Amino acid sequence: MKIYNADSMILGRLATFIAKDALMGEEVRVINCEKVLISGQKENTIAREKQRRLRKGYPLKAQTISRLPDRHVRRTVRGMLPWKFTRGREAYKRVLCYVGVPAELEGKPAIANPKISGDKLPMLKYISLGEVCKRLGAKQ
Repeated sequence: MKIYNADSMILGRLATFIAKDALMGEEVRVINCEKVLISGQKENTIAREKQRRLRKGYPLKAQTISRLPDRHVRRTVRGMLPWKFTRGREAYKRVLCYVGVPAELEGKPAIANPKISGDKLPMLKYISLGEVCKRLGAKQ
């Protein structure tokens, strides 16, 4: 089982590593999902997420976009898996995301990959996923 610490990691790059490990058959756990970073201007990021939530077709079959950071990270990982094939669906079941650090994973070593760290961003334009979710109306 691999445990990723999402604190100060870039969301898209983190999701690629998680998806790759899940496809290889690893059980993957992601902790501190509310601290993951999304690069770009804050106003544009929040506007894009609001527009994603409001975009709907037929209400009974429309995609639901969650306001919770852990589900948002998991949904991002799903976008990088071959979801329409069995191996993609099985890989998706092996990925679990958490807000904070759960009791069962406390004290275990977590992977903090320097390749995907937010410190490598060439600019200071980024926002944490927890902040985005709060502005969308999350209660956490």
